[in-house]
Amino acid sequence: MVDHNEKLLQELQKKSGNNVCADCGSEDPDWASYNLGIFICMRCASIHRSMGAHISKVKHLELDRWEDSQVQRMKEVGNVAAKNKYEERVPPCYRRPTKNDPQVLIEQWIRAKYEREEFCHPERQSYLSGSMEGFLMKRGKEDSRYQRRKFVLNENEDTLKYHVKENKEPKGVLRLSELNVAFAPAKIGHMNSMQLTFMKDGSTRHIYVYHEDPEVINCWYMAIRCAKLHLLQVAFPSTPQSDLILRLPKDFAREGWLWKTGPRSSDAHRRRWFTLDNRKLMYHDEPLDAYPKGEIFIGHESNGYCIKVSNTGNGCKDARFSFHVVTPERTYCLAATTHEDRAGWLAVIQQTIKRPLTPQDSTIEATLVRKRTSSNSISIFSGR
Repeated sequence: MVDHNEKLLQELQKKSGNNVCADCGSEDPDWASYNLGIFICMRCASIHRSMGAHISKVKHLELDRWEDSQVQRMKEVGNVAAKNKYEERVPPCYRRPTKNDPQVLIEQWIRAKYEREEFCHPERQSYLSGSMEGFLMKRGKEDSRYQRRKFVLNENEDTLKYHVKENKEPKGVLRLSELNVAFAPAKIGHMNSMQLTFMKDGSTRHIYVYHEDPEVINCWYMAIRCAKLHLLQVAFPSTPQSDLILRLPKDFAREGWLWKTGPRSSDAHRRRWFTLDNRKLMYHDEPLDAYPKGEIFIGHESNGYCIKVSNTGNGCKDARFSFHVVTPERTYCLAATTHEDRAGWLAVIQQTIKRPLTPQDSTIEATLVRKRTSSNSISIFSGR
């Protein structure tokens, strides 16, 4: 039999705002922080518990016993009121996590709200100044070892630099305006890790970094986003901020293994690691390669880009679910190992093809076309 307090909690949880997790938006949360007065999901409840009872006191809505005063607290506050308080001054560049986001992003969002109270006290937001210095562990370009490197972010110079030796010239200079940054815990094998992707000499370059402190890596991620937003606001002063935020760094639309064959019928199928970064479909020998083996620009359907499904045999015994990515210059023959994997790739590529081009997209397309033209000229000249 449901007791009186449990019934009250069930009614409260069904109210608008309370029916989703206060921190990640998961539906039908069955936990609560009764001192904060919020309804949360199991994943977020574990993070609340790790902060300590002096910050958040957690209970299950049905499995734990509730005191009258605790239920009254839930009634007085609730998710909407708590959101107005603890998220009052979230900066527009800050990435608010959703239920499927990496653990480090969700954990630091929760700690920023309730432990550090960053969004009640903006002076505690150390990532807004447009500059940051510190050390990150960086993976070597030629090997898999991670070395301690100093990174320097400078919004005024539009740069993110890294140094092998602190007082020497930088080893690498990355343009912020051309930089994408994504959390990459599964691929790198470290919870607090990121992948930096940028253009270097007409090609895409990947850098993999991590830090032992999750707060530090999260600060770097937000600092890059904030600096990029400021640069966009200068470059496009009449564009609404809401539109500029959509151009900030995003996680890759999809990554995974596919089989690829060349344009000739005699070409063999080879297993490649594919990454869809905005409109660039890159393929690599291994997931942590510094450079892709090739890059396919995915343009708009009005310019001749499309995707076709083939249900006939493709000659590849390891991947029977084939599809073709058609561009104005060439058709790329790819294959997935399962029907579900192919469906996932078809969905994200089709969405990309239907999305209108931005000025930045056109610049990237021109760069990749020049690169392909140059490579083809060299191949013809050398007789290859």
